[in-house]
Amino acid sequence: MLDELVAGVLAGQSQVLVMRGEPGAGKSALLGYLGGRVAGWQVTRAAGVESEMELAYAGLHQLCAPLLGHLGGLPGPQRDALEVVFGRAAGPPPGRFLVGLAVLGLLSEAAGERPLACVVDDAQWLDRASAQVLGFVARRLLAEPVAVVCAARTGAGGEGEEVLAGLPELAVGGLGERDARALLLAGMPGPIDAAVCDQIVAEAHGNPLALLELPRTWDVAGLAGGFGLPAGAPVAGRIEQSYARRLRLLPAETRLLVLAAAAEPLGDPVLLHRAAAALGIDLAAAGPAQDGGLLALGRRVQFTHPLVRSAAYRSAAAGDRHRVHAALAQATAAATDPDRRAWHRARATVGPDEGVAAELERSAGRAQARGGVAAAGAFLHRSAELTLDPARRAERALAAAQANSQAGAFQAAIELLATAEAGPLDEFQRARVELLRGQIAFASGMGNEAAPMLLKAARRLQPFDLDLARETYLDAYQAAQIAGHLAGDIGLDEVSRAARSLPPPAHPARPADLLLDGLTLLVTDGPAAATPVLRQATSALADREVPVAQRLRWSWMAPMAGASLWDYQGYSLVDEPVQLARETGALDRLPMLLNQLADAAVWRGDLAAAASLIAEADAVCEATGARIPPYAALMLAAFRGREAEATRLIQATLEQAAAAGQGAAVTWAYWSATRLYNGLGRYADALAAGRQVSDQAPVHSAIRPLPELVEAAARTGNLDVARDALGRLTEWTRVGGTDWGLGIEARCRALVAEGTAAESLYQEAIGRFSRTRLRPSLARARLLYGEWLRREGRRLDAREQLRTAYDVLDAIGMEAFAERARRELLATGERARKRSPGTREELTPQEGQIARLARDGLSNAEIGAQLFVSARTVEWHLRHVFAKLGITSRRQLQTALPEDGRLAGTRT
Repeated sequence: MLDELVAGVLAGQSQVLVMRGEPGAGKSALLGYLGGRVAGWQVTRAAGVESEMELAYAGLHQLCAPLLGHLGGLPGPQRDALEVVFGRAAGPPPGRFLVGLAVLGLLSEAAGERPLACVVDDAQWLDRASAQVLGFVARRLLAEPVAVVCAARTGAGGEGEEVLAGLPELAVGGLGERDARALLLAGMPGPIDAAVCDQIVAEAHGNPLALLELPRTWDVAGLAGGFGLPAGAPVAGRIEQSYARRLRLLPAETRLLVLAAAAEPLGDPVLLHRAAAALGIDLAAAGPAQDGGLLALGRRVQFTHPLVRSAAYRSAAAGDRHRVHAALAQATAAATDPDRRAWHRARATVGPDEGVAAELERSAGRAQARGGVAAAGAFLHRSAELTLDPARRAERALAAAQANSQAGAFQAAIELLATAEAGPLDEFQRARVELLRGQIAFASGMGNEAAPMLLKAARRLQPFDLDLARETYLDAYQAAQIAGHLAGDIGLDEVSRAARSLPPPAHPARPADLLLDGLTLLVTDGPAAATPVLRQATSALADREVPVAQRLRWSWMAPMAGASLWDYQGYSLVDEPVQLARETGALDRLPMLLNQLADAAVWRGDLAAAASLIAEADAVCEATGARIPPYAALMLAAFRGREAEATRLIQATLEQAAAAGQGAAVTWAYWSATRLYNGLGRYADALAAGRQVSDQAPVHSAIRPLPELVEAAARTGNLDVARDALGRLTEWTRVGGTDWGLGIEARCRALVAEGTAAESLYQEAIGRFSRTRLRPSLARARLLYGEWLRREGRRLDAREQLRTAYDVLDAIGMEAFAERARRELLATGERARKRSPGTREELTPQEGQIARLARDGLSNAEIGAQLFVSARTVEWHLRHVFAKLGITSRRQLQTALPEDGRLAGTRT
């Protein structure tokens, strides 16, 4: 497999492999074999070390340090991100996925000279930030001559199974019995009893290192006669014990020096020399370890096998570990590496020590400035442990919980909150604990548990920080909105009533204040009272003077604020925040923003753009581990009208959302089903799905699906249901006063009207939609008008409307509605051929997104930065796009891929 990997890289295709196996299975030997096969390549190496797992980007620094000469080839934001995280420059903390994109660019730049191999051993002990970035990069390598090969230990603890999950794997298992016996006998210095040989082979389970190492600690009599065989411990444990026994045979000074090397992963012989001096040991004391094949000293300090390092550290007495870490802290320069020095001091400290705790707190601040929130959480956690004063200990535990929550380590954050609560917290601190609990519940599942927690936190925060309380009420509103009818005792009504009792802010209203006031008024007082405030909120979010952080946090709610009022303009406020989120690496906000943009694209009939945006959102969710319901994907599937595809998605969403307590997703799925069945002409099914929305969703959440319910009810003769739904709809469309809303109202009124009144209403709907960008709504109004005209016996008039509707629906890709229009045309006596698939489906969503961005003038590097891939991967995709479209240059994309996203040449 490694030979194939090398061949693939030489052919210009990136290769990624994670080798997993128990200690001693041969992973390090395979990495050594790979090193021989890539002679002449650039090779960078890193090794995870258990004692360094809390230092942010420590592993990444090892891997990237030899490549930093290529920083100048990166775009400015990416270059700055790496400069900050590697401590080469000061600046705002970059998001870890901006760091990931920068590392991807760095590897791509370096591989432009000659093939690059990135080799990582003991990946299970990489620090969290490095492991996340490495996984992000490995998933996005495609067309670069780069190999990323990692070895991860499996077994106790499970770290090796979890790290870099989802990447191509090679399970490194044991040798077969024949090979195991041959390896054992080849390494034996003398005779071995046959029964003993069988026993060793059986107990080693084919582990090569066990077969080589275990007999070294047995005497000749034991091997020849069968005495003293170890038994009962796992193979990995027995190997480590074997190394520990060999270490115990070394002189005391040698053991201490080996322990110092094990505790410091940099492999710097100068640093080890300084630490040895602090311990009062001459570096020559390493001789017996070198002679015994345990340690090598050269330009780097290296162990002959990773298990030697772990055996040296784990088998050492606690007092010796404290001495060694104290010596390493003394040897580490405070000016150049203060955080590693602080960490060694912390490891050397037995009991409470305010000086060390304060130093760790400062290290946490530096880690957060580099974007290392996981490392900050670890520093603060240890700082709290070393703090004697109960109040200060509780505050540091609370800060550690906050950092761990931001890093996604929710269980650790919850445990730290328990530590904080055990201390003498004041009321404000207890409110912060409640807030963090609610935020963790919302971020970890987006279910129905978060709203009550956030509401409780908001109430407790109100006397201390009104602005934070108002923001927390808005968070509670979001949580309750997502929970919908599955919210339980605390839903939108309760949150909204509580928020309405707040005093006004003591300063000019911020976007968050206006959103909170408008959205809660929508629930408590209805659309007439809420509309002016919601329009102020959307205007405030459009103000460039509003801080970027506020726009990033709240802009995704602008379309929600305008949705019930049928105001499309809210979607326009999402464009700039999406770009800001891409540039700053604020990927926690990006999926919802992209979903909003995809919704906007579907409403205006650009389904290709919507598919591309959904693909981008999915890529971000994959990279971040975020889980959000597939709102835009449901909408797109219903508009496309492909029954099997849409039904699978709707059913999966209903099952998953119900289990997770996400009522809004259930509502969205039934809304999508109603639209799907209306397109297919299965009106009874549409009515059943529409009634589910009407019966379950809160009043203000059920407004948008009402037009589909009116159509389904009217088509099945349930006019009372249709008129009731129309009455509820009208209250909101009249207040909104937009052409979209009033056009929807006119179209729905026409469905329950007769004669000239119906015709006048259809014409009003068409006129209003013609003044908007909403091509699907306009086409559907023409379709309904044409159907009405045909039933009135006016075939020629019907043909005109149906032909126009069919052409637009067909061009958009709304296949079910287009087929419905085609059948109606046939009923008028006019033939209409089905659309040929042509080349529309040939481009994958990612190819479509890249093609559109290239058409719009973005460079390969700019496209790569937006889609989290390298410029070479963009180039590779564009070659496929050009071949599929039959073009040879970017200029031709203007005609091959017009603005509506429909590929040229798709009609017959």
